Amino acid sequence: MDLGLKDRVYVVTGATRGLGNASARELVADGAKVVVSGRDEKSVAETADALGPNAVGVAVDNADPEAAARLIGAARENFGRFNGVLISVGGPPAGFVADNTDEQWQAAFESVFLGAVRLARAAASELEAGGVIGFVLSGSVYEPIPGLTISNGLRPGLAGFAKSLSEELGPRGIRVVGVLPGRIDTDRVRQLDGLSADPEATRAASESRIPLRRYGAPEEFGRVAAFLLSPAASYLTGVMVPVDGGARHGF
Repeated sequence: MDLGLKDRVYVVTGATRGLGNASARELVADGAKVVVSGRDEKSVAETADALGPNAVGVAVDNADPEAAARLIGAARENFGRFNGVLISVGGPPAGFVADNTDEQWQAAFESVFLGAVRLARAAASELEAGGVIGFVLSGSVYEPIPGLTISNGLRPGLAGFAKSLSEELGPRGIRVVGVLPGRIDTDRVRQLDGLSADPEATRAASESRIPLRRYGAPEEFGRVAAFLLSPAASYLTGVMVPVDGGARHGF
């Protein structure tokens, strides 16, 4: 199936590792060009180099109010167009209500929530019909995840923002989608499993609750994200798509 991605240009944040990186790789593999970002300049440069000539890197923090202008500007300057953005950021600190400090909440809000809102607003003002804004969120949009209180607080709010944005931008032909990873085998998920006394037992227990009985591979997530960003998904907007092996119990 031709996704129609050839020569389309996307910004992918949080792309030096994990789900953002997997999504950028799948976009490039299907013919798209990408601007990848992350906070560490060396990691961003290495990521862009590994992706090849159809990628450029910009070292920027999503919490930076200037991030959106720099990223969209890089897309236009290097590739001459801007067709969409996938907003992905690293997960906020783990912890329960009593554990997380005001400072952790504030930093996560600036990066995970407000940074995403700023980037989406900037993209909305720059995109034309056929453009797309994607959010990498979490299964916590539907069901809180124990030990991830900050994520549980912020991700559902972003899903609500995305839904509102989809209704506002729909008449202009711009789509807005969310991708909800479950237990994908990334460094972040391994780190979370590693917080337990027995990480292997924790993973086995998690896998036993997933109908497919395994963690997802990053590329499996990336392929779904690439499809949702592509013209092949042209009649999908305002949706939250779980990529979780069937772990979500609701329809």
